[in-house]
Amino acid sequence: MTLSATPIVKEQCLTVRGKVVLTGVPANVVVSPATRGSAFVGATSSEESSRHVFTMGLLPKGYRWLCLFRFKIWWMIPRVGKSGSEIPIETQLVLLEAREDAALGDQSDESTSENTFYILLLPVLDGEFRTSLQGNSRDELEFCIESGDPSVQCKQALEAVFINSGNNPFELIKDSIKILAKHKGTFSHIDDKKIPANLDWFGWCTWDAFYSKVNPQRIKEGLESLSAGGSPARFLIIDDGWQDTFNEIQRETEPVIDGAQFATRLIDIKENYKFRDISFEDNTCSLDGFIKSIKEKYGLKYVYMWHALVGYWGGVLPSSEAMKKYNPKIKYPVQSPGNVGNLRDVVMDSLQTYGAGIIDPMKIYDFYNDLHGYLASRGIDGVKVDAQNVLETLGSGYGGRVSLTRQYQQALEESIARNFQDNNLICCMSHNTDSIYSSKRSAVARASEDFMPREPTFQTLHIASVSFNSLLLGEIMMPDWDMFHSKHSTAEFHGAARAIGGCGVYVSDKPGEHDFKVLKKLVLPDGSVLRARYAGRPTRDCLFLDPVMDGKSLLKIWNLNKFSGVVGAFNCQGAGKWPCKDKTHDENTSTSNPLALSGQVSPMDVEFLEELAGENWTGDCAVFAFNSGSLSRLPKKGRIDVLLSTLQCEIYTISPIKDYEENVQFAPLGLTDMYNSAGAIEALNFTNHYSECIIKVKVRGCGHFGAYSSIRPKYCTVDTKAEEISYDVKNGFLNFNLSPSSQNESSLREILIGY
Repeated sequence: MTLSATPIVKEQCLTVRGKVVLTGVPANVVVSPATRGSAFVGATSSEESSRHVFTMGLLPKGYRWLCLFRFKIWWMIPRVGKSGSEIPIETQLVLLEAREDAALGDQSDESTSENTFYILLLPVLDGEFRTSLQGNSRDELEFCIESGDPSVQCKQALEAVFINSGNNPFELIKDSIKILAKHKGTFSHIDDKKIPANLDWFGWCTWDAFYSKVNPQRIKEGLESLSAGGSPARFLIIDDGWQDTFNEIQRETEPVIDGAQFATRLIDIKENYKFRDISFEDNTCSLDGFIKSIKEKYGLKYVYMWHALVGYWGGVLPSSEAMKKYNPKIKYPVQSPGNVGNLRDVVMDSLQTYGAGIIDPMKIYDFYNDLHGYLASRGIDGVKVDAQNVLETLGSGYGGRVSLTRQYQQALEESIARNFQDNNLICCMSHNTDSIYSSKRSAVARASEDFMPREPTFQTLHIASVSFNSLLLGEIMMPDWDMFHSKHSTAEFHGAARAIGGCGVYVSDKPGEHDFKVLKKLVLPDGSVLRARYAGRPTRDCLFLDPVMDGKSLLKIWNLNKFSGVVGAFNCQGAGKWPCKDKTHDENTSTSNPLALSGQVSPMDVEFLEELAGENWTGDCAVFAFNSGSLSRLPKKGRIDVLLSTLQCEIYTISPIKDYEENVQFAPLGLTDMYNSAGAIEALNFTNHYSECIIKVKVRGCGHFGAYSSIRPKYCTVDTKAEEISYDVKNGFLNFNLSPSSQNESSLREILIGY
């Protein structure tokens, strides 16, 4: 009997591929096909309302699930569990693990890939309404739809939750997002967006270095410091502190009023006094002169400026002469039950008290175009736009949260396209689906709450959050894993994660406070980085485990380079606790004491490795461990043990070994001094010339080049110059030094290895 993959409701049971996903499905729940194999779930009501909570049915015991939910208005985090009651409010993705041969309630934790499939539930936008999922105390799954405007009401939502299934969880999420993008037409998949070029260059952000006390002199000192140490920044974010603002509530000479700083409002699109008459190199210059000078002196390729989606944290000042043409009004946010149901946020609580100066949606494009046009005329290349989710609380009177978000998002993207090249925009504090599913062009978004250098218990949560959140965000945006400090107790931990995250790599060090040993594992001498190809995500065997609080699981993150895979193993246990979560595992397990944990890494951890390997793959891989420097040859299903203490990590380059001649098997590892060593490899091919086999590798950068070779080569040349090689006959480790280029340091090096 062939089982239909399309979700259906029969006898009050929602089934997918013959598996019962929900029981006791109410009669008002409606299922309609989306594509062959996928469907939308909705529901009807007898009453009109701007907010409905509909019961979908009972989630049977035994499923392992992963969800992504907003623990506060701005940000998502992951959670795993087995019962419906554990699914929090404001959930924006649920992934279930199912086994085709398992009886209901008999889902083993040790599911095998041969009989395992996955069921994805995505709450989406349905017209002017936004959907989220949640569990209740009866283990029922519910969906909540809301417009955010009391005057925007409905009796039904027929396309509220999208359901799909597949054998590969990563392909399932990708295919589902593509289906939704085509069907809804309100957003685009990442494959259809232009990726900003600055992601391939090392950056520096002023925020943690100076906070709002940033000024031109301090920027100069930071750029000088990085350049002098051999890790030059090519990308700069001038964060909060450059704008012309005013606070009517908090006067400088008066006692501090808690939260009043978020009532500060923008009074002009131009820079404040700190960035007007700037002393630089014994001259006085304006903002444009300063930007031009630092680009020329320090080799900067991209300079971004920060602003909030509504101008500044408290919006714009309606009484400002420069702002009046945008018809701003003070509006008071109305937080939904979802906004306050997990963790309240100080910014939103402040704005509820003091209000936000909101620009007329009909004028918001004019504001963005004026602001971005002015910045572009000063030599600025792009913007980081923060505090985006505030709009969901301001929809009343504007047609609701979805409508208001979409108007602002469309205006922002149109202004970016008009004023900046390369789609240079970073979206931040934007983890609601109102924004995610309204993103047509925006291609980069922050993947988690800020890196917080002064919060020791937040470090492991950060790495776990960015990797899990990238499951969803990575199909629509390039996730930005945020800045970090190179001179910090967790610098290696964060640096290694950024190296395999597929994200931009940038720090927020204070001038002179750098660890160049860490930076030089990330940054080449020309200021470029070895960025992996996609968003780093947890390996398949980690998807339903808690890498922060279960006391036993390592976090493994996988990615791909052009010719290899890469897996990072991270011990995130014993150094923090998820917010909004009571400790439910073994009470003897500590969340605050270091834990040494063992695990295993396998070539199987790298998805799509066989497709990447191509023809002539032996089925084996060369596995290079960065920190230990060890090289192993493993079959595809082979495993290597790893032992890590809390806040320790190891990076494994996994390179398919291919047959090049009868007795020549070879796999490049790349620059073994770099975390993501194989990210340096740009081309790989070979020729047979008479009786000689020549392998050709094109590489970026310099340092130690490594490879696996089944036999010792006869010779090696780099840019036609013979190089002395080292070869370990025991493990096939071939390596030699790749000296800095005498020509353009950004040019590719050609390596010939002859057998």
